[in-house]
Amino acid sequence: MSNVAQNLKKVLADLPEGVRLVAVSKYHPLEVLREAYDAGQRIFGESHVQELRQKAELMPKDVEWHFIGHLQSNKVKYLAPFISLIHAVDTMKLLREINRQAERCERVIDVLLELHIAEEETKYGLTPDACRELLADGEWRDLHHVRIRGLMMMATYTDDQEQIRCEMKQAQDLFDELKQDYFADDDSFSERSWGMSHDYPIAIETGATLVRVGTSIFGEREY
Repeated sequence: MSNVAQNLKKVLADLPEGVRLVAVSKYHPLEVLREAYDAGQRIFGESHVQELRQKAELMPKDVEWHFIGHLQSNKVKYLAPFISLIHAVDTMKLLREINRQAERCERVIDVLLELHIAEEETKYGLTPDACRELLADGEWRDLHHVRIRGLMMMATYTDDQEQIRCEMKQAQDLFDELKQDYFADDDSFSERSWGMSHDYPIAIETGATLVRVGTSIFGEREY
């Protein structure tokens, strides 16, 4: 069994039922993606549009591609024909453009709203209040080619596990609030994407349904 397959097996063994693994394959060569695929992995996460398109061309067609990076509106058209889930929607403008491109492709594209809870200024995302405002405004209800499936966030990159737990708990509490206020009758609003290689065990404790793990499976990135 290859290293990638062994690593994958270890991570999957940690995941309880109801938590799915997004194997973060950005900057990794195609051959290691194929090793993960051959070991049974089907969901891969990329954060650069061009790299994702190239890999999607060459990988088997049953791969579920998740876009996990910051997405510029002008790049949406390249992903719209095939993307399974866009994790990091943080503006109404981006939501509108995803809807427009999805309509052109006669698809409905699933998205997550990205929260900014972490302390680093470099992270993108909506503050909890901005997220509430976006939904309260109601325009999203008229976008029939996007489906809001849940929330995504990145915790502060720190060794302080209590801080990570606290931030993820905030995201889970907001998810519960929004579910009750806007999606009570919508079973598809169910996804919580948080947790990476260094903190996914805490993410599992705090309600994550998707964990985005790269380094623990593929090793350090090859830039």
